[in-house]
Amino acid sequence: MVPSRRKVLGWAAAALAGAAPGARPPRWARLRARLSGALLLPGDDGYDTARLPYNSLYDHHLPAAVARCARPEDVQHCLEEARRSGVRVAARSGGHSYAAHSTPHEGLVVDLAPMSRVEVRPDGTIAVGAGARLRDIYAALTAAGRCLPLGNCPSVGISGLTLGGGFNWLERTFGLTCDRLRSARVVTADGRLLTASPDREPDLFWALRGGGGGNFGVVTSFEFATVPAPELLTVFRVRFPAGAAADVLGAWQPWGAAVPEAVSSTCVVLPDGSVDLTGCAVAPAAALRAEVARLLADVGARAPLEDAEVDYPTAIGVMSVDQLPRDAFRGSSRIADRSWTDPAAVAGTLRGREGVLLIANALGGAVDRPSPTDTAYPHRGAVTSLQPFAQVGALPAERVTREVDEVQRELARLVGTGTYVNYLDPLQEDWAATAYRHNLPRLRRVARRYDPDRVLLFPQSVQAGTR
Repeated sequence: MVPSRRKVLGWAAAALAGAAPGARPPRWARLRARLSGALLLPGDDGYDTARLPYNSLYDHHLPAAVARCARPEDVQHCLEEARRSGVRVAARSGGHSYAAHSTPHEGLVVDLAPMSRVEVRPDGTIAVGAGARLRDIYAALTAAGRCLPLGNCPSVGISGLTLGGGFNWLERTFGLTCDRLRSARVVTADGRLLTASPDREPDLFWALRGGGGGNFGVVTSFEFATVPAPELLTVFRVRFPAGAAADVLGAWQPWGAAVPEAVSSTCVVLPDGSVDLTGCAVAPAAALRAEVARLLADVGARAPLEDAEVDYPTAIGVMSVDQLPRDAFRGSSRIADRSWTDPAAVAGTLRGREGVLLIANALGGAVDRPSPTDTAYPHRGAVTSLQPFAQVGALPAERVTREVDEVQRELARLVGTGTYVNYLDPLQEDWAATAYRHNLPRLRRVARRYDPDRVLLFPQSVQAGTR
């Protein structure tokens, strides 16, 4: 059957919808010939798996190509092709971007997964390929008896975690992941391979520590400073009953900020008002129990403390989330710059929203050692990070999206408007100003310097909306 003219025009319009003005179709054959890794196009074996982001809510994203980059030269070839053809391009490490910005629809995915080598050096530094997952890095660290503050999801990629700042389960003791960064190898939009460090490309190095992934170039490797692995840690958990959330949040926030830096903690608030408090202390159990006893007295609720003294490898296993399958979810973020005056209202943001959780992390401690302008991460001095989060599950995606958005809007009124860039929410209209705050003008200057042609552009990039 011959397709109608209307249908042919519709196909053509759909094909051009994602292209930049004046863009030419990318010459995939030329790129494929230059790559040391594979280039996967629609219809190729492996494409249907390689194209998928972690958040299955965005499985409708269909990249034009996925380039499996095994060396920095492959990244250079990809960015050269993107400049020539005008195709959208984004780097992907773990693929956990909340809004799937690392899997651009009708764009080129620079897949860094093959660049995953991890080496702990005799001087205590660790060299990490940009495609390494946290599970790979933890394995190398424990074998060498070293520690680097990292997140608790084993499949997250090191690049996104570091470039956005790097919240982690030891942050009050050892700071953010980006605070341990010593240098990075970066392919800029014009194809140069640079080393960014305090002494070489210092503006770029500053921007890479909290300025967000995909804004200033494609990092191909990192070097971090590590510390000796703690010999003893105490992991702990307290479960509070339904209806306790207001009392727990009211007591926990000042407690979480006042305890010694050795203690990091997270509260997960459920819609029924129950609270799951978990954490880790680089301290013996007796010291931790004394601190938790003060909290329980302030809460005024009976709740048993579960704790255990463990070594560092065991703590990693306890604090890490089980390897979860890909799932559809919505997440958002607010940073509390000040102590909240109405914890009941904070807890009440979940009322009637059965699928939404509120994940609150205590900040302060080592997180606040740098100043708010020492790195691109701007929220030094903030009290708490709050993350409304919901898995879609059997609920309509539209409902989950609406409810998460409603919670983050209410939180902005109650606790402050800060946003953590690694939890970017496409519905947050104020994301640029609240994620980067006073550092936004400098970040935009750095982005224009290293990407004047705006090759690395996506809906929530530093340069989005600027000319």
